[in-house]
Amino acid sequence: MSEELNQEQTTEQSKKGKKEKNTLAMLMSGVAGGIIAALFTGGIFLNIINDEQATPSEDNNQNEQTEQTSSEEAVPTTNLANQSSNSIGSAVEKVSDAVVGVSNIQQISLWEESDAAGTGSGVIYKKDDEYAYVVTNNHVVEGAQEVEVILTNGEHVAANVMGTDALTDLAVLRIPSDQVSTVAELGSSDELAVGDTAIAIGNPLGQEFAGSVTQGIISGLDRAVDVDLNSDGQPDWTTNVIQTDAAINPGNSGGALINTNGQVIGINSMKIAQSTVEGIGFAIPINDAKPIVEQLETGNEVERPFIGISAIDLSTVPQRHIQETLQLDESVEKGVVVAQVEPSSPAEEAGLQQYDVVTKLNDKEIESMLDLKKYLYSETEVGEEVTVTFYREGNLQTATLVLNEQNDM
Repeated sequence: MSEELNQEQTTEQSKKGKKEKNTLAMLMSGVAGGIIAALFTGGIFLNIINDEQATPSEDNNQNEQTEQTSSEEAVPTTNLANQSSNSIGSAVEKVSDAVVGVSNIQQISLWEESDAAGTGSGVIYKKDDEYAYVVTNNHVVEGAQEVEVILTNGEHVAANVMGTDALTDLAVLRIPSDQVSTVAELGSSDELAVGDTAIAIGNPLGQEFAGSVTQGIISGLDRAVDVDLNSDGQPDWTTNVIQTDAAINPGNSGGALINTNGQVIGINSMKIAQSTVEGIGFAIPINDAKPIVEQLETGNEVERPFIGISAIDLSTVPQRHIQETLQLDESVEKGVVVAQVEPSSPAEEAGLQQYDVVTKLNDKEIESMLDLKKYLYSETEVGEEVTVTFYREGNLQTATLVLNEQNDM
């Protein structure tokens, strides 16, 4: 009996001992965890105390440097986010009142009242004592009998169309300046870099969403977009544009693309509208627009040089005609074939004829009519002398002509 009692006591003592050990281990673990947590969370306070009471050890110096580095890294991140948000807000506030609505009013028939055939956006970029000037897209005002500018206060103001240019898709309007308080600052599109913040302001889907703001980045620079002006399926011009993923919707055309300084860097013009495409919009670089706008605001059409020919690309001519009619060698693969020479034009005066195959202007190789127009409009001026290299009946020849002015395409 005593033996059984002793065994029970021994067993209970053993269990009690194990329980005490487990409890002690848990306590020690908790204390150790608490000490570690205190060291991490309160390290900076320990360092401060050590700084005041004694010369810190090498380990303490390292801890202090670590804490300081973490603290210094955390603060600018928050500040940068705040600065970014604030800079976008201030940029929009700076220019938003200068971004207006543009209404294209057309008379449908003699028996019906005039109505808005379409709406777009515009940017007030200049003001004097009498007038304020608005830049927008040509396609926004094309075909209008009347044009109205809708200010941000809701006022509708009749506008005069000073000039339009289909090639660059730009137009300038003029309105009385008495109600205009804000003029947009024009920046520089030459200083842009891919990845820069881009902010689009305009009136997507009409006045209901007037003054809408979308944010994105500069997705690409010097993008080339073909433009077909006469709907013949062939490009008449290649427009140099800024690509952005800031949302641009119908009604945004003619509005402002701005930077974080609130400066206009582009005029929103178009987007790729396909179900498989998202976030590809285009704006006319403001540095490309400035010289065109300056000509349009004076009521003058854009001055461009011309040769005086209509032509087709050699690449579209059947091989049989290349050999039999044009009598070209197989080595001649690129150029434009003259279809018609305008009377009294520089081309006629220089002796160019139908079926001549133009391959060069000065030292610039011409592969298509698009190449010819781009070179003429970008690299030459009215009154300039140009050397034309061409083939006639298979023989290589050159001629010199002086470029005249042509206002119409």
